[in-house]
Order: sequence, then C-alpha cells, then structure tokens
Amino acid sequence: MPRRTLLGGLGLGGLGAALGPAACSTVPTPGGGVQIPATQPGTPTPGRLTYGTDPAQYGVLHLPPGDGKSLPVVVVVHGGYWRAAYGLELGTPLAVDLTNRGIAAWNIEYRRVGSGGGWPATFTDVAAAIDLLPQAVQEAAVGRLDLDRVVFLGHSAGGHLATWAASRDRLRDGSVAAAPRVRPVGTVAQAGVLDLVAGADQGLGGGAVVDLLGGTPATVADRYALASPAALVPAAGPVVCVHGDADTTVPLDQSQRYVAAATAARGDARLRVVPGADHFAVIDPAQPAWTAVRAEVESLL
Repeated sequence: MPRRTLLGGLGLGGLGAALGPAACSTVPTPGGGVQIPATQPGTPTPGRLTYGTDPAQYGVLHLPPGDGKSLPVVVVVHGGYWRAAYGLELGTPLAVDLTNRGIAAWNIEYRRVGSGGGWPATFTDVAAAIDLLPQAVQEAAVGRLDLDRVVFLGHSAGGHLATWAASRDRLRDGSVAAAPRVRPVGTVAQAGVLDLVAGADQGLGGGAVVDLLGGTPATVADRYALASPAALVPAAGPVVCVHGDADTTVPLDQSQRYVAAATAARGDARLRVVPGADHFAVIDPAQPAWTAVRAEVESLL
C-alpha cells in the first residue's frame, strides 16, 4: 500500500508498519490481543513528535488520507494503571480506526510509575503532550487540525488522565498543569478510574492509585484533590463514561461515582453501560463495545 511521510522536520519521523500497518497486526493486552485495523489507501505514515527529553515524552500523530480538509482531532490516552509495563501501543488500534473514519488522532505517551512517572510527572506530561497540539502537532499536520473540535479519549488509567486533562480549568492558579492551551468539546472515558479516593480505598490495580500519588488519601490529601477527576467537576464540555458491566478490572461504580459527582455540580456527564463487555472490549475495534465508544466520540465532534 502506498504511503506518505508526514514531515521530515520538527523531530518527526515515520514509524512505519509497526504503527500504521497495511495488513492487520496484533497489540498484546493483559486481556489477550487486539488487532490493529488495516489502513485506508493513501493513509500517511504515522509520525512521532516529542514534547520533552525523556524517552517517554512523545506522541504519535495519525492522519487520514487526503489534503486540505479540516480535521477533527481525538487525543488518545492509553491505560495500564499508570505503570511502565504498558505503553501507547494500546491506543494504536483506536487511532487507526479513527483515521479510517476521517478523524485525526494524537496518541500520547507519558512517564509512568516505574520509569520516572507518578506525581506530578505523569500529569505534567499529559498536559504538555496535549498543549503541543496548537504548536508542533498542528505544523506537522500542515494546519489541517480543527482545534475547535477536539475530543479527549482515554481507557482505564488513561480515562482518568483524559478526564483530568478536561478538568484543568478547575485547577487553581499555580497548581500543577493549570491554564490549559487546548479545551475539548467533550471527553469519553472508557472504563476510567475517575474517583481516586475510592480507587485507593478499594486497592484497585494492587495499590496502583497509591503508587501514582505517592501516598494514601489520608497522607497526601492535597494530591488527591488536584488529581482526581471526581474532585474537579464539572469538566470542560460533556463527559461520557462508557463502561462494560462485566468489567472486573475497574468496577462500574468508578463511572457511576463520577457521573453522580459531575451532575451534582451541574456538569454535563452521563454513563453508557455496555452489557456483557469486559475491561478490554472497549479498546478492541472488532468488538461492539468499541463501536459504542466511537459513536460517542463522533457525537461530540
């Protein structure tokens, strides 16, 4: 299949078949494997852009084929309980599927616990990666991105980070990652960890929340107040929580708690429960659960 490289400059390089295959390949997940969809003819090779000096401070820009058309953008934030064992390859099938439908995808990596991440590095990384959109990412896309039509999309821990990023306007001046440069028209959280206090109390991910923030809600309460989406309601734009009722990794009550808190704060938030879907169905383009997620994304754009 013919390919085009996005740009040669700006620290941008094609990643080739590993991230944008002509034929399907499989991304391993803790729940098995997820196939990357085949790309449409003429799809540019995905390109890598850095936003810092650490090896994890980069993102991959996926563009649909064609020139000149203004493109909506989805920021894809992968999950993995914020741990270094899991990377942005988990978001690649979603990014490819979105570009096949004419949507640009900015699939971001960030420092995770075990490789320089945690509080506050993971949060400042996500903020910096998103804030790169009006600068180098837009230049790499040759000005094609419509930054008035940006949706944040995240799975599991990435659902936490995407919803947190949509809530940065709620952070007081001087707080970590306050004053966002990009505001989404909406956010879709896929089985997100959205109430960190409850997540810590429940011991989710074998203590992953406590590891992320460096303490319990009792010992670092100020961090939980700045890091938990449920404490930062309402977010900028609507938030749709998509969650399978067969999820045994992140309990459904995480989405329920967030929606209750957001609506109590007069925010626009709702829950879409996918019957029979487990934790990984919502990131598998071959599953109806992803179809439900994608429909919510497209409705926001």
